[in-house]
Order: sequence, then C-alpha cells, then structure tokens
Amino acid sequence: MGLADKAKNAAQDAAGKVKETVGDVTGNDKLEAEGKAQQAEASVKKTGEGVKDAFKG
Repeated sequence: MGLADKAKNAAQDAAGKVKETVGDVTGNDKLEAEGKAQQAEASVKKTGEGVKDAFKG
C-alpha cells in the first residue's frame, strides 16, 4: 500500500476515535458505536497493509 493509503487509514482511525469520544461524552450511543466501527474498519485495512508489505519485502 502506498503512503497515501496509510495516511487515509490513519485519518479514518483518528476520526473514529473523535466520534467515539464525542458520543461517549454526550451520551450518544449511536455516534459512539459509529466511531468504534470506523476504528475497526481502519484496523482491518492496516492489517491488510501489513500483510501486503510483508510479502513485498
């Protein structure tokens, strides 16, 4: 994966953390769940990047 993809995934993870925190502070369970889901999606993408990078090396 390219550097741009890694940056997008990091941004997605950060946005998910913000959503989760805001949802937790405001008591908005839906927003908190969306944030957790967004972080999970970013994590899966990061894992895929790691696997691809391992095979390239």
